[in-house]
Amino acid sequence: MVTLGSAGDGCAAARNEDRLAKTSTLFALTVAIGALVGFWISADSATTARAAAKQKEPEQAAGSDAARFIASVQSGRYDVPRVELAARLAAAGFEGSAEYKPMRENAARELSGRPDGAGQVTADELGKADAAIAREVQILHGTIPRPTFSDVAKGPGRPQIEGLNIVYLNPLGDLARANGWKNIIVHQTEGPPGSAPREAADQFANPTKRGVTLWVETDGTVYWSTAENVIPTHGEGGDRNDNKYIDNSTTYHSVVKTNSIGVEFIGNFPDVAKPVTPEQVKPGRC
Repeated sequence: MVTLGSAGDGCAAARNEDRLAKTSTLFALTVAIGALVGFWISADSATTARAAAKQKEPEQAAGSDAARFIASVQSGRYDVPRVELAARLAAAGFEGSAEYKPMRENAARELSGRPDGAGQVTADELGKADAAIAREVQILHGTIPRPTFSDVAKGPGRPQIEGLNIVYLNPLGDLARANGWKNIIVHQTEGPPGSAPREAADQFANPTKRGVTLWVETDGTVYWSTAENVIPTHGEGGDRNDNKYIDNSTTYHSVVKTNSIGVEFIGNFPDVAKPVTPEQVKPGRC
């Protein structure tokens, strides 16, 4: 079930869809359905935030060969999985560098659904990271094939989907621990273009505040702001039983915050009736 609505007034409409099993496919389906209905979405006036807009990057020793190598890999890319960065360091002969150890540890955090530097890394987590890094080295060398879309979409960490620019403020964890989302609620803010990184960073800092899991910038970049088992309160107070705007009788007491993931499209200021941009539609067609 996909619901189009506003976090501010809570109006919602829904139609049945198959349950979404993969997080990336879930987002893609959201955008595709939104395109079909013309993205006539109520403006969301509840989104203001004050947070740093830049995704934290792994710490690097400025000027070292390994640091320059990492920068070259990151150049032109929105987000790079730490497993890939560690694998590229190893494949390039930098496994003994000062940069490799923290990158390996962040790869372990990434696979457990934690941001860079968050918490101590266990021996078991490092073992899983080493296995993933070794597998990625084989992929880079072309000795084993790249994983399928299905495998990537179900995997932990920072899965990269071709044609989709996505920044993971919070990496994905174990799929078995993800919340059992049944619905998607699509919002659109009154904020100006360029505000998605700030909004997502604020959500990341306070995951259960009123907001959503995914924020989509006007250029189509997606910011994943919270863990999949965290429930932001974008559906709080939106479970209406009226038809003031559209008929909510089919969603009353069924589309609620605990079973509905939220996607927020940015950038219709100053015209709050303006639909989303073509670039925001493109991720659903990847």
